[in-house]
Amino acid sequence: MDRRKIILDCDPGHDDAVAIMMAAKHPKLELLGVTVVAGNQTLEKTSRNALNVCQHLGIDVPVCAGCGFPMVRQKQVIADDIHGETGLDGPVFAPLTKQLDPRHGVDFIIETLMASDGDITLVPTGPLTNIAMAMRREPKIVDKIQEIVLMGGAYQLGNMTPAAEFNILADAEAAYVVFTSGRPIVMMGLDLTRQALCYPEIVDRMEKIGNKAAHLFADLMRFFGASQKKVFGWAGGPLHDPTCIAYLIDPTCIETKEMYTEIEIRSEKCYGRTLCDYFNTQHREPNSKVCIKLDQEKFWNIVEECIRLYN
Repeated sequence: MDRRKIILDCDPGHDDAVAIMMAAKHPKLELLGVTVVAGNQTLEKTSRNALNVCQHLGIDVPVCAGCGFPMVRQKQVIADDIHGETGLDGPVFAPLTKQLDPRHGVDFIIETLMASDGDITLVPTGPLTNIAMAMRREPKIVDKIQEIVLMGGAYQLGNMTPAAEFNILADAEAAYVVFTSGRPIVMMGLDLTRQALCYPEIVDRMEKIGNKAAHLFADLMRFFGASQKKVFGWAGGPLHDPTCIAYLIDPTCIETKEMYTEIEIRSEKCYGRTLCDYFNTQHREPNSKVCIKLDQEKFWNIVEECIRLYN
């Protein structure tokens, strides 16, 4: 069986940590490396979080720190109200010995794509700064990207403003670059990821597996669920980023709809909105598959399968 080669570009983040966990061991995927961007917390903290997760789970792949600020915006948006002071509050990790790869995350993306046969999928689960900067720095990589499966946006309601989702709002100019790149895009927006609510019974189910990944999942999700309930009133935290990995493992767990998607970068009140033409009112060729419906039973079975792959 051919394993799908992926680069996971993330900003850990509780749900990013679970995405790393799922991507690293599944036999259908070959995780080439983890590149890190500022987002859920500062770059220093998200990089440390990625290293901690990889060290804790014995994941031996390069971890490369990338961009710490948006392409154009003056201020980096963080989500400390959801992910805490460290960006990964909840678990307690052993002293960190795993070190960052010396390459910049953007350089790692460029080098890896340029050396490939055009068979690498990019999986960004944070702001799209690293991906967009790589495209601008070396345009030749664009044709080398097999597909971009990303978490971000919404065709309905935002979570940072009424219009915008966090990852896109954090660097809408970068999202604009990615969505106008001409590469195939699968968009896991909030409309889809809010169907992946990790209720307490799901946490209990995974914890009973009893291995180190199961215990880490439970520690992550108990903190994440509590903060999501405090901020949004939900009984379970939405497991946003792992939906990308589940889709790569089994696309039948998610229903998609082809749409033309634009990124709003000029509006003051709607900056960062993903304008998804659900009804094709503009009669334009679709540039994205927007995810609209999650098979929850399949999804949680995939999560469980991935957790069981650890000792």
